[in-house]
Amino acid sequence: MGTADPERALKVAKLLENDVAGIDVNMGCPKDYSCKGGMGAALLSQPDNVHKILTTLVQGVSMPVTCKIRILPTIEETVGFAKMVEETGIVALAVHGREKHERSRDPVHINVIREVAKAVSIPVIANGVSLLVNTYKDIEKYRQETGCSSVMLARAAQWNPSIFRKEGCLSASQVITEYIKLAIDFDNNFGNTKYCLQRLLHEDTTSSEALQLLHAKEMRDICEIWNLTSYFDDAVQRRKHKMETMKDDENEKRKRKSSDSSSEITEIKVKYLRKMYTGGVTPKGILLEWSRRNRIKQPTYETIEREEDRWFKSVVLVGDKKYSSTEWEGSKKAAEQAAAIVCLQSLGVHDGRLKAEST
Repeated sequence: MGTADPERALKVAKLLENDVAGIDVNMGCPKDYSCKGGMGAALLSQPDNVHKILTTLVQGVSMPVTCKIRILPTIEETVGFAKMVEETGIVALAVHGREKHERSRDPVHINVIREVAKAVSIPVIANGVSLLVNTYKDIEKYRQETGCSSVMLARAAQWNPSIFRKEGCLSASQVITEYIKLAIDFDNNFGNTKYCLQRLLHEDTTSSEALQLLHAKEMRDICEIWNLTSYFDDAVQRRKHKMETMKDDENEKRKRKSSDSSSEITEIKVKYLRKMYTGGVTPKGILLEWSRRNRIKQPTYETIEREEDRWFKSVVLVGDKKYSSTEWEGSKKAAEQAAAIVCLQSLGVHDGRLKAEST
């Protein structure tokens, strides 16, 4: 988490409390976009605010709280800062062994990380050694040299995720082939897949594969480079068959639901455009008020989700009649609003949208 405000940090943490294993506050990012907002490494010069942020989180959430820092200009300052952070009740501390102004080309200060690990009783995680490690043995070497409980890696893991294998790293070609297959299986975003492959190639910028990857425009282009077109085509066919089956199942469910219904559904092609409604006015709100004025039972909504893309369609019951849009919406709320619009239009009641601007 990037934050400069204790109360806002707690609000965000509470939103995530049931969905994550812990909260980590990033006090090590040296980038301008982070520091200009008072976040990241900017917090290293704000110990009082750091203490308040971490104390607020530790006392306010039920999950573990950790943080990551960079070293300060002297060992004494760094150790003092680490001890202050420990007093807040966090369960672990990651230390990047460079100062705020230093970058990866600058040497990592192993000795400072080691002094922090000696000075505090909570687990300390060594960070900033990606350029020094190539195997699991290297990771273990720096863990022992720093006296830390573990080592945190970012770029080294991007270059070869198998660096964590105690048996030794897999070759780049093995990792790339396995990664592409996973990207195909999970229909991963093309841009993200290409980016990750460029990280896996690392310093290889002149090989035939690297040059072809630069010009790749879609997933099949990538598969052609690494001779995985058959794997890709088979996966596409499997996915297509699955979606067709799901669509058939959904249509069958809708047919059964329609046949079981005691009344027909009035359908109109409409989309709910939120920008067309201001001042808290919504089609659902207008329909509810109309129902109350006419002493009709409060409208009820039944919404279905299309499994292949998680879009929604809703049917609203008003009196003994049902209304729905023929269009799918990106959220359940929007689908309900669209159904309300259909009902209002069918009743001849204005749905509250703003008039289109004249051209």
